[in-house]
Amino acid sequence: MGFLPISKQDMEEQGIEQLDFVYVIGDAYVDHPSFGHAIISRVLESHGYSVGIISQPDWRDENSIAVLGRPRLGFLVSSGNMDSMVNHYFVSGKHRPTDAYTPGGEPYRRPDHAAVVYGNLIRRVYKDVPVILGGIEVSLRRMAHYDYWSDSFKRSILLDSQADLISYGMGEKSIVEIADALASGIAVKDITFIPGTVYKTKKIEDIYEGVLLPSYAAMKAEPRRYAESFQIQYCNTDPFTGATLIETYPNGIYIVQNPPQPPLTTQEMDAVYDLPYMRTYHPSYEAAGGVPAISEIKFSLVSNRGCFGGCNFCALTFHQGRTIQIRSHESLLKEAKMMIQDKEFKGYLHDVGGPTANFRQPSCQKQMRQGVCKHRQCLFPEPCPNLEVDHSDYLALLRKLRALPGVKKVFIRSGIRFDYLMADKDDTFFRELVEYHVSGQLKVAPEHISDAVLAKLGKPKKEVYERFVRKYYKLNEQLGKKQFLVPYLMSSHPGSTLKEAIELAEYLRDLGYMPEQVQDFYPTPSTVSTVMYYTGIDPRNGQSVYVCRNPHEKAMQRALIQYRNPNNYDLVLEALKKGGREDLIGFDQKCLIRPRKMTGQAATKQTGRRKPDGRKNPGRAWTNTETRKSGSAASGKKKKIRNIHKKKG
Repeated sequence: MGFLPISKQDMEEQGIEQLDFVYVIGDAYVDHPSFGHAIISRVLESHGYSVGIISQPDWRDENSIAVLGRPRLGFLVSSGNMDSMVNHYFVSGKHRPTDAYTPGGEPYRRPDHAAVVYGNLIRRVYKDVPVILGGIEVSLRRMAHYDYWSDSFKRSILLDSQADLISYGMGEKSIVEIADALASGIAVKDITFIPGTVYKTKKIEDIYEGVLLPSYAAMKAEPRRYAESFQIQYCNTDPFTGATLIETYPNGIYIVQNPPQPPLTTQEMDAVYDLPYMRTYHPSYEAAGGVPAISEIKFSLVSNRGCFGGCNFCALTFHQGRTIQIRSHESLLKEAKMMIQDKEFKGYLHDVGGPTANFRQPSCQKQMRQGVCKHRQCLFPEPCPNLEVDHSDYLALLRKLRALPGVKKVFIRSGIRFDYLMADKDDTFFRELVEYHVSGQLKVAPEHISDAVLAKLGKPKKEVYERFVRKYYKLNEQLGKKQFLVPYLMSSHPGSTLKEAIELAEYLRDLGYMPEQVQDFYPTPSTVSTVMYYTGIDPRNGQSVYVCRNPHEKAMQRALIQYRNPNNYDLVLEALKKGGREDLIGFDQKCLIRPRKMTGQAATKQTGRRKPDGRKNPGRAWTNTETRKSGSAASGKKKKIRNIHKKKG
């Protein structure tokens, strides 16, 4: 078994005259189960279908899409493991200098809105071959959506790409059903019955119990209608309770979303990860230095899918769903043993997790019979009374991995949901997490500390995070360890004004901590937070939300989180004045910044200090070009402000 064909020569060597499917992808070809194109291709192959790969075709050249010939059943299209626009741009709009999913990290190898561009490219060359879209970019654009990069309200990607069908979500089940339908002779326009798909039609009379969403025209004219539509969509992301959704477009066109596919069973998950992947990038990329993204996942294990955490800025509910799906211990141990045999393995498993590492079971048994609650979250604003908190299975898995010969350390670098951890009355997992699975720093995501902003983020209250911090450091002390926390923080999320941004800066001041990086809120399609950003409305309750859209105010909110950085002085000064907090400008230890250097009478009144000769000394103030310490003294302070928490008290 080797790589799938990427050329006519490969097809000839493998005895393939015509491929069943040609998969066009925006990433480099990496045959590893952390890459969606590898999973879908190998799943189809395991069901008897041949698949070839066209990786990063030149979208300006029609011949680039024809290198493997006309497929028998259809083209599959994915922009890659990341949304192509997020892959290309920072939230500021500046272009990212590298692309980890391209050979050598080279940027600009895929177009903006890659799935749309690839779909149209195929349609120009092959007028009548079925085109099926999939992957994260498509999944989150399957219905009408707000596009941050063009600041516009866009149609379903199915229309703009000229494709025939969307396989949304993870896709293993729906893609096989699509392939079987096409192979049986069913025309692609008649494939309207498969869960986990979206199709276009001019007839909806035969749809059973479909829910008619606000029309595209109505949503574009009145953003409030989009908030209403999104809430309906959000409440129909569960395979047990989800309804068929219908979106109306001009000229009598309807976009129809079937309910999601059922979640994979443990046996099905094991089967997917047991397929014969080559587990690395295609050898043709060696000359370019390989594909950088492989280094992050080569020695990591995916143990679960789905998330019932419900963060509003995250698209997991729309893509993977809220039902937890897990692999068995046997499957994960088998993969770990394969890693140990790799000549590059140094004894460290870099991660064992998924969207949320410490979710290894459904939040409650009711989910498995009736689906997730439509109008209630499992953890927000408080843990549901029915929530079953149990880390025992995850703990047992980690112990088995630690015991494998050749394994020195097993790290957890996926997100740990700290409120779920704190809800566990048994401290065993928390203790072993601290003792065995932290690589000096544990990354967690409180995102903010203002309860008003946290409510819009869908995150637990500040008090929960503070209890977690105290317990973490207490366990470190008991175990004789000196490990730290790296909190992910977000600026400018809907609901955050300068008042809340200053509140966060004061919190960081009291911790003696300044993060090296800050994530400015990035509005990506199909999240609750993005709907708030676009409409100014919380879709969950219809209430108005403050939205920071002005780039200068966004810069001020971001600068406040890094108020110690001299380059941010002017922005912090302006923010404090605009926020009515000039009490934080001064020489007191509670102040965030000092006044600018002053001279003359004003300085005398400010400082009241005297030189030895009796004259008033204006003193030295911290300005935007100098730090509180300089030279070696400043370097001695780095440990206090680097990406670590300073222990309280």
